[in-house]
Amino acid sequence: MRYLFPMVSNEVLFFVLFLVLVLALLFYDLGVFQHKKSHEVGIKEATGWTLVWVLFALGIFLFIRLDGEVIHGITDFAQLQQINRLHGHDLTLNESLGFQANIAMYRQVVSLQFLTGYLLEYSLSVDNIFVMLLLFASFNVPKAYHHRVLFWGILGAIVMRFLFIYVTASLIQQFEWVLWIFGALLIFSGVKMFIERNKEEHIEVSHHPVVRFASKHFKVVPDFVGDAFFVKRQGQRMITPLLLVVFVIEFTDVIFAVDSVPAIFSVTKDPFIVFSSNICAVMGLRSLFFLVSHVMGLFHYLKIGLAVLLSFIGVKMLLDGIFHLSISTTWSLLAIVVILGVSILLSVIFPKKNLVA
Repeated sequence: MRYLFPMVSNEVLFFVLFLVLVLALLFYDLGVFQHKKSHEVGIKEATGWTLVWVLFALGIFLFIRLDGEVIHGITDFAQLQQINRLHGHDLTLNESLGFQANIAMYRQVVSLQFLTGYLLEYSLSVDNIFVMLLLFASFNVPKAYHHRVLFWGILGAIVMRFLFIYVTASLIQQFEWVLWIFGALLIFSGVKMFIERNKEEHIEVSHHPVVRFASKHFKVVPDFVGDAFFVKRQGQRMITPLLLVVFVIEFTDVIFAVDSVPAIFSVTKDPFIVFSSNICAVMGLRSLFFLVSHVMGLFHYLKIGLAVLLSFIGVKMLLDGIFHLSISTTWSLLAIVVILGVSILLSVIFPKKNLVA
């Protein structure tokens, strides 16, 4: 890539090309290139797009596994050592083995970090999906408009995640003790999720801070106007409740990012790996939403699994930050798979009584 664009850094090229691919797929999914009308997404379409986004993430994984050093433009052993120290990969490099042997080790570790971060974020997104389902029900959003709302919500999430990830990465590089705070926050979130696992959640639309803020500063029409976000009435430009839902989803994603982004930093401190794995998971969130909406309530032990997962990641961060006891990426990936697998398996073996009737 450096030879094609000699004045642009490899990191910038990777970032731009990655975003171009993501946005192209996202706009195609929305139907910008197909001129689709708003419609209710069925389980077949949701399954197809879920598979597309999973394959896209696996494609990024394979790229990193086969040519991962290209991201940072690593061409010699000195650069590899610098990146290893900067991003805390903790690789045991040995110059006597030769550059290719060390690069092979680097590719393996970084690609595994991407896969672990992706699976971690994808798992934590499930809880976000249940909140979105609750939001759509509370606002009485017609199912035909869910697809459009989630598109713009996730497009905004890309921008917010970018800012959040790179601010967090800068803080960690300057103040390593920030990881201790993140670790404690994740443990707190995990314990809180476990305690409130059976709590009946509801959203008072009129009392939501985003709704109150928007109602105070903008003119809002009382009813949905098709899939429009803006409407002109009596010479005034007004916003519709559908745009309010987008705002609320953006606000909700920021709240969830407080847990999920620090969790990925427990796997790697490389902002490019964190961003790409995070965004790959977020992009699959919309199609996963439509899948989960069709099987809502079947995996009732998943909430406990996510609580355990958050607590595990928090403990991992504290052990590494305070006691310098590091849990490898391989063991972290295995732990995530086991925790999720057990919670799903228990849900299938011991279904809720009201689901069996």
